[in-house]
Amino acid sequence: MSLKDAALLVRENAYAPYSNFKVGAAIRSASGVIYSGCNVENVAYPEGTCAEAGAIAAMVAAGEQELTEIYVVASSPQPVPPCGGCRQKLAEFGKREVKVTLASVEGAEMETTIGDLLPGAFGASHME
Repeated sequence: MSLKDAALLVRENAYAPYSNFKVGAAIRSASGVIYSGCNVENVAYPEGTCAEAGAIAAMVAAGEQELTEIYVVASSPQPVPPCGGCRQKLAEFGKREVKVTLASVEGAEMETTIGDLLPGAFGASHME
């Protein structure tokens, strides 16, 4: 299964009764395994979970800690970028040059990288 197919498939499982804005994300780990996640809303809005965070959590729960490619899809007129928090989460587990494909369910795609999404990212070197 491709990252695109995995993201489109998991998007259908999103729990978005308040916004009706379903998002699916799929990441490929360093081992080549694909992990996916969807957004999960909560009536207390700040308590929801983003699709990218869900995919990362699945990867970490499986014992992996490095992602090598990301695909995010939503039903928006143009590809939707990850929120600021998810950009930081992606930067935690992927190198700056990791490819990120942002897509709409209608088929529009935009390729970028983690580094382009979060220039000047806060990282482990800042904690020394």
